[in-house]
Amino acid sequence: MMRNAFVLEKQETKDADTLLVSTLILLVGIGLGILFSASYHRGLTVFKDPYYFVRRQALWVGIGGVVAAMAMKAPLEWIKRITPHILLVSLLLMAICLIPGVSPKLLGARRWIVLFGLSFQPSELAKLALVLYLAFILEKKQDRLDDPLNSILPPAVVILVLSALTYLQNDFSTAAFLFLLGFVCFYVAGVPLRYLLIFLCTIAPIGIYLLFTKEHRIQRLLTFLNPGLDPTGAGFQVLAARNALLRGGFWGIGIGQGTRKLGGLPEAHSDFIAAVIGEELGWIGILLILGLFITFAARGYAIAYAMSSPYQRYLAFGLTSSILIQALTNLSVVSGIVPATGIPLPFISSGGSSLLISLIMCGLLLNLSRKAPSERGGL
Repeated sequence: MMRNAFVLEKQETKDADTLLVSTLILLVGIGLGILFSASYHRGLTVFKDPYYFVRRQALWVGIGGVVAAMAMKAPLEWIKRITPHILLVSLLLMAICLIPGVSPKLLGARRWIVLFGLSFQPSELAKLALVLYLAFILEKKQDRLDDPLNSILPPAVVILVLSALTYLQNDFSTAAFLFLLGFVCFYVAGVPLRYLLIFLCTIAPIGIYLLFTKEHRIQRLLTFLNPGLDPTGAGFQVLAARNALLRGGFWGIGIGQGTRKLGGLPEAHSDFIAAVIGEELGWIGILLILGLFITFAARGYAIAYAMSSPYQRYLAFGLTSSILIQALTNLSVVSGIVPATGIPLPFISSGGSSLLISLIMCGLLLNLSRKAPSERGGL
């Protein structure tokens, strides 16, 4: 019986979505090239090695590629079975980050666990764990969504606990992102609008209050409204990014020719790498990156639409939304549309944790694409 089921599953499995694979290869490849241009000066100045950041990023590409390939081949039932364990590990790692002396304090925050010279940010794992858990639990409770105490409250508590642990690491932006991601997953799963509004109206005032409890958050908000209020302090990064985009214009000044990354733009290799893209490749470069993410999202949501089970549909939608929201947030920050956050640009910003988890998410999405019925969604 098991052998027949395996054969049937094998027959129904097709190749992964070609356009999605091509888009991911382009994003990762372009990302490595842009990262080298954005980071070689900092690598040479700080670490005496111009290839320092791109070498580490390439290492994570290799590790992430292997794990993503495993995720693409893994049986979905097995992934469902280990989802509670992934969530538990994520919660434990998030809690460990709060222990003084265990997690190093960098830039006023404890967000990293360092082992063998490599650092890992557990809040990145929390993004994956949350999507996996919500797809798992919302499928189980899809027939009881009108009973909020038994169906909606348990996952809502998980969302809030993950967000609270992230906030305690002094990472308001990622905490807000986890809440938003959970809210979106609730909406897609068909949670009644009245319960979503209650959830939002209960948490929003708390979030607004917490936003104003730290001076640097207030400064970020004020400098977003008027960067000229503190041009050499809180507004410096925003103005530097704006100047980089203005200098690049539409066509850019040429790859590798940017000057803002030489010390005039803080975090040019990570959170504000899009400003380097804008200076060197111009708005046409920004639009190219945006187009790749839109293509990724279009394929991801098409896969979600084509799925035959609620679990697969919720999972595909959550994975796609997680990467898309991060990309749009980062590009919006650099463009001056929203206040500065610590959300990286997936596949491009320097950071092994973000890259690893993003590649695993893509592996799972490709796994789902191999099971999507060909007659639905045009796949």
